[in-house]
Amino acid sequence: MQLNLKRPLLFFDIESTGLNVATDRIVEISMIKVLPDGTRQVKTRRVNPTIHIPEEATAVHGITDDDVKDEPTFAQLAKSMYQWMAGCDIAGYNSISYDIPLLAEEFLRAGIQPDFHDRDLVDVQVIFYKKEPRTLSAAYQFYCDKNLEDAHAAEADTTATLEVLEAQLDRYPDLENNVDFLSKFTMRQNMLDYAGRMVLNEKGVPIFNFGKHKGRAVSEVLATEPSYYTWIQNGDFTQDTKNILTKIYLESKSGK
Repeated sequence: MQLNLKRPLLFFDIESTGLNVATDRIVEISMIKVLPDGTRQVKTRRVNPTIHIPEEATAVHGITDDDVKDEPTFAQLAKSMYQWMAGCDIAGYNSISYDIPLLAEEFLRAGIQPDFHDRDLVDVQVIFYKKEPRTLSAAYQFYCDKNLEDAHAAEADTTATLEVLEAQLDRYPDLENNVDFLSKFTMRQNMLDYAGRMVLNEKGVPIFNFGKHKGRAVSEVLATEPSYYTWIQNGDFTQDTKNILTKIYLESKSGK
């Protein structure tokens, strides 16, 4: 089933130095921009992460330090990449929990303040897990009846993700073929930061979504335990999480 789009939908996949979205770096990124008329534009780029690629990561995606030593850094690619993403909704596989937070961190390190909150975000993994819990390779086999060759190569994974979503729309009649519906189906709609450390409760109040203060209002915790703010700012959290926390902190101080 061809995607029913009102604006471009950008599929992307990342290979990285590891799984920590706050500290790890991108070593390869592939993007497929699907236009409303069905045409596709593909961009795949290896990236010099400026840090060592651990052997465990290389064992997964096959990319070594030597492979990327002469490639541009993310900072060198960031401006043109962000411009190319402008006006697009975004889709991926496990993108809400991993790829989007990591991509946002890379943009922040490059001096760009990414704003994906006005985009529809579709996570194909969430659809798959809600319907048929498995991995991307199994999803590709299940929905497309194909074996995923070159798994963990960014472009192969990105192409498979696109084909899986098209097949999911064919398979499940209750899935509406529009990005707004798919975004609502896959997104944690009350998420404030990309990593999901803070969310809105049923009353629209920002609350912590992790740790010892999970479920408590952020402003209440900051008022009674100001050291918690310092702990997060100095801790191994994404810059996006720290920025959102600072915004809430300043708003609570000003009485907004």
